[in-house]
Amino acid sequence: MPDWFNHLMQLLALPEFGLSTVFVVAFVSATLLPMGSEPAVFGLIKLNPELFWPAILVATAGNTLGGAVSWAMGLGAHKAVDKARGHHVDVRALAWLERFGPKACLLSWLPVVGDPLCAVAGWLKFPFWPCVLYMAIGKFARYLTMTAALLWFFPGAYQG
Repeated sequence: MPDWFNHLMQLLALPEFGLSTVFVVAFVSATLLPMGSEPAVFGLIKLNPELFWPAILVATAGNTLGGAVSWAMGLGAHKAVDKARGHHVDVRALAWLERFGPKACLLSWLPVVGDPLCAVAGWLKFPFWPCVLYMAIGKFARYLTMTAALLWFFPGAYQG
């Protein structure tokens, strides 16, 4: 990995950055970059149990905004392809996804396929705000479930 990326990751790992680090890591991990934010959320909560709900909400916000950026990238890619070809691209292979519409963004929490799903929602020109709402619901449920499960498997300092 490039040195600047390693330096950035070391900087973000410092505990004094707390919620802002969780936000940045959650945001970046919602893009198409292969990165998980659950360890950052779990680590912060283990170090600062009183930040359970703030960490879940900040991670949800960061991850949802990252998903919104992916949505916009998908829309931009669609427009660029349409412009380059001089006509509208018919995406028949994704017809099943179109059936669900923005509700498909509830699945944006899934590993591997969730983040590209946000970009596909933009590509398919699903309405932005309903997509963001469904992304937020799915991502909130993931952070709540994953963090609670990790705290259950690795008990210790948390006194909820």
